[in-house]
Amino acid sequence: MSALLWCFDLLLAGVLLGLAWRLLATADLFQAVVLFIAFGLLMALAWVRLEAADVALAEAAVGSGITGALLLSALGRMGGGRRKKQKDPGGGGGLGQR
Repeated sequence: MSALLWCFDLLLAGVLLGLAWRLLATADLFQAVVLFIAFGLLMALAWVRLEAADVALAEAAVGSGITGALLLSALGRMGGGRRKKQKDPGGGGGLGQR
């Protein structure tokens, strides 16, 4: 494998890790869905680099396409755009207490 492809693979892995971190850390749901779609497309590219074209096609179609569209539709129906932070009521454990 040439050095250029090796550098591309490292860059792709780094971008995937950064996208995953940003996706989980964002409070904006719309941004999270868009990042999820971008992550799916880049993951499909990673599968192509691993010479698994069938998995790449499935990832692009299902992971980014259908799931992304469903998440955007659900977000539109919810009408919200921000995640609500859950507050601990302050009484031991917090499981099942409100």
